Parts: sequence; C-alpha cells; structure tokens
Amino acid sequence: RAFGYLLGSYAGGHGYDRIAGHPLMAAMLALMALMLALAPLLPWLPLLTVVLFALGVGEGALDVGGNTLLVWAQRENVGPYLNGLHFFFGVGAFLSPLLVTLAVALSGGIHGAYWLLALLLLPCAAWLLRVPGPAAQHTEQPGAILQVNRPLLFLVVLFFFVYTGAEGGFGGWVYSYALAMHLSDETSAAYLTSGFWGALTLGRLLVIPLALKTRPSTILAADLAGCLLSLGIILAGTGSLLLTWVGVCGLGLCMASIFPTMLGLAGQRMTITGKITGWFFVGASAGNMFLPWLIGQLFESAGPLVVPLLLGADVVAACALFAAVMLRSRMLSLNPAGSMLD
Repeated sequence: RAFGYLLGSYAGGHGYDRIAGHPLMAAMLALMALMLALAPLLPWLPLLTVVLFALGVGEGALDVGGNTLLVWAQRENVGPYLNGLHFFFGVGAFLSPLLVTLAVALSGGIHGAYWLLALLLLPCAAWLLRVPGPAAQHTEQPGAILQVNRPLLFLVVLFFFVYTGAEGGFGGWVYSYALAMHLSDETSAAYLTSGFWGALTLGRLLVIPLALKTRPSTILAADLAGCLLSLGIILAGTGSLLLTWVGVCGLGLCMASIFPTMLGLAGQRMTITGKITGWFFVGASAGNMFLPWLIGQLFESAGPLVVPLLLGADVVAACALFAAVMLRSRMLSLNPAGSMLD
C-alpha cells in the first residue's frame, strides 16, 4: 500500500497537469471505494496485496490532487486553507476508528467496517463531479511567480522527506518508547500516542488564523525551534512521565503546520503544477517509509533512546534544509535566471 501511495503520488501529479482535476479525484475515490469493498472478501494474500497496492495508488493521487488544486484555487492566499485541509486529515484519523468500531458492533465482523468506509467515499466522488475545478497552473504561463528551479525543488522534496519521516517515526514508535523506558503501562502508552496525534490535529486548527497574518517562513522557523525544544524536554525527562507528556504534546503542536506551511511557502517560490506536487508527495511518502523502518532496525540493539535521538538529528536536518530553501529563494529573487524545470 505504501509503495502504491508513492507511485500514485508521482503518476497523479502528472495526471492533474493533463486532466481536469475534479473528475480525476472522483475516479481515485471510486477506485479506493472498490478496493475497500474487495479487501475483506479476498482470502488469498497475493491478490489482497494487489488490492492494497491499488488502494495506495488511489490515496497517493487523491492527496496530490487535494493539495495541488487548493493551491491553484487560492493562489497566494492558500496558507490558511492548506492548514484547514490538513486539520481535517486529523479529524478523519480521529473519527475513522470510531466508525470502524461502530460498524463491527453492528455487523459482528470487520467486513462491515470496510464496506462502510467504501460507501462514505462515494458521495464525495459524486460531489466532486458536480463542482467545477480550478484551472491548472503551468510554468510557462505569463505572470507565474517563478519557474521551477531544480536545486530549489530538490531541497523542498528533501525537506518533506525528513519532516514526514519524523512525524511518522514518532507517531509510530512513541508507544513502544514509553513502554521500553518503563514510563507507563500499555494503556497510558496508548493515551500518549493519542495525545501526540490529538495535539497535531489541534495545532493545525490553531494555526489557521495565524497563517492569515504571519509569513510562512516565520511559522516554519518557530515550528522547527519548538520541535527541537520539545525533543529536548523528552530527553531531559527520560524518567518522568509528566515531562514526556509535555514534550510529546509540544512536539505534536509544533509539527502540526510544518507540512502545509512548507507547501504554501513553496507556492510563493515556484509555480506549483501537479507534477511538482507529485514530487513533494513522493519525498514525503519515501520519508514516511524510511525513518520508521530505521528506528525499528535500531530499537532493540541501540535501546529506546534511539527514538528521540534519531528524531532530533532528523529535525536538525530539516532546519538545515529550511535554511537552504530560504537562501536559494533569496538567490533566485536576485537572479531569476538559472536552471529551470519545464
């Protein structure tokens, strides 16, 4: 499924530059609904793998479409809208387990949960077909903010790689970290995980009005500094559940707006096409696969402290990449000519 998401992000990015956005998003929702409906009916693992791969393709292309079309629709005012979009990702992540539990209780099995989620996608697909989508942006359009500079694009993709790796790595391993450090029992460790994702969702809501009046670069600088401070609190409180809670919630709040804000900042520095957004999500998807895997390889041999230490190194790398993005942007503003990606 993760590999399908990566390929769907890449292929979907190219698709939105050539095909009307809303019909393509509706098609991806229909594909996801079909795969969700089929998944619980397949007793053969290879066939189930193919279905989950196709589900990942649909998810990757849909994510790219939602973010790309929002940039096209709102242009320079996109910041609050991107944070709003990513806030609702968190709302969905909060509600979906409740819906699954309800469906299991009513149907007596997991099949009903898959079919309920599949049915919920269909009205969204139908609505998208009724609403006209924004016109695509192209690098050659008159009045484009900046054509796409290859080194700048590479830096932003790499930033998404390291940031998403940190978000997925911490969210996936904070439960095991709390247990291995003997900070809590299984129930409290589960609450700690929920606290991180809840703080991340709340942070995206809180930053919406802030994004109306604050430059993306200022928000990003504050977010990254807050992430380093929160990880420092976690490391300082290795024997304290209270300090761990403070660090975990602080990390969730500070991570909340990094992805949408960097996407908005990139939209100010280059023309955002579907192809460009696709590359952003390829980087994010690869990071979300790599860092959690790396933590897993080292967790037993190096000990649970590898979680905050690796994440600290990852956030430091994100700070360096953010500085490089700003420096490259300044150079381009002084000398717009350079290596461009058509």
